[in-house]
Parts: sequence; structure tokens; C-alpha cells
Amino acid sequence: MHAVILKAQGCVAYVTDGAVRDLLRVRDLKFQLFAGNVAVSHAYAHLFDLGAAVKIGGLEVKQGDLLHGDRHGILSIPKEVATEIPAVAGKLQRTEQKVIDYCRSKEFPVGKLRQVMKNFR
Repeated sequence: MHAVILKAQGCVAYVTDGAVRDLLRVRDLKFQLFAGNVAVSHAYAHLFDLGAAVKIGGLEVKQGDLLHGDRHGILSIPKEVATEIPAVAGKLQRTEQKVIDYCRSKEFPVGKLRQVMKNFR
């Protein structure tokens, strides 16, 4: 119910230090949930503050923070480095792919992996 209400208001995600539930139904809405835990039943849920800072898994999230989230969790991105992320991520992905390709190749001796990994850094 909360996901539907928030989506109707233009929200794309929900970040809470509380619990969430109905994960499959919410996924079908293409709505993202980030929470401290998952609950199996209804709870006494009520909004007592909107836009307040929350702490989830040790990460403090404040209104206006730039966040990246996926199925593994969320992280905060310093705004001053945000424009560099696509180039750095692309380079990292290409480098990782070289290591993966090498490990899958017929020439894969474990001894040479150390040299391949040095080039990874």
C-alpha cells in the first residue's frame, strides 16, 4: 500500500530504517525498496517524520544525498565525483572483463594469473 501511494506521488524508491514487506508485489510496480530488514506481517506503521536522516546498515542517508542502489543495498555518492563515475565504471568493467576472459581461456595457468591481476590495479 505504501509503495502505491509513494509511486502515485512520483517517488521511485523508499529508503527506511524500518522494515518492508510484499517484495514481489512491489517489484512488479517497478518501485525500489531499501530497508534495514524485511517483515513477514503488517506492523504498526505510521509516518512520524518525512525527509529525516535515517541510518541503514551503518550508512546515514539524508535528504538530498545522491544515492546508488541495487539489490545489494545503497551507497552514497559524493556529488563532487558523480560526473567521473561513468568513465571510471567503464574502465573497471573493461579491466574486469579481461581477467574473466583470461580465466576462461585455454591458456589459463594459475601462475600467470598474478601478472594478469597486477595489470588489474
